[in-house]
Amino acid sequence: LDAVRARAKENGAHAGVVPFAQAREMKGLDIMQALLEGRFPYPPIAETLDFHLIEVERGQAIFQGLPQQKHLNPMGTVHGGWYATLLDSAVGCAVQTMLEPGQGYTTAELSVNLVRGARLDSGPLRAIGTVLHCGRQLATAEGKIVDAHGRLYAHATTTCLVFETK
Repeated sequence: LDAVRARAKENGAHAGVVPFAQAREMKGLDIMQALLEGRFPYPPIAETLDFHLIEVERGQAIFQGLPQQKHLNPMGTVHGGWYATLLDSAVGCAVQTMLEPGQGYTTAELSVNLVRGARLDSGPLRAIGTVLHCGRQLATAEGKIVDAHGRLYAHATTTCLVFETK
């Protein structure tokens, strides 16, 4: 994660949004690679929840996050919203990698199952999103959050609407 952050800073990355005019002319995978390399701004939510894109390829996106004190619920475990946001990012960005220039997507449905509570000593967690289907109007993907030992913490499925942006 530190190497990803350093590379992004070298390329001038900062929190913001992807420039629409430039992005709508690019394939989704190229947009995601530009985000990974820091040529496009990273989303502000990544600062809030302390996670970043660390790998991307066609049909897959991987984010890594490190839960902080500010992400805990009253019982001392990581809040379910942290899991959901990390998973929504991974599965949505996996869908993005499949899109052609002039296409966009939005999450229509997200289902998250938490199976293990993370604590501050759980270490970094990875969300791996993988596309199951990407059609002209709908895409589906699945994701999972695992720790460095491969233990499952949460899993999700999504349905995304695919649309024209031009």
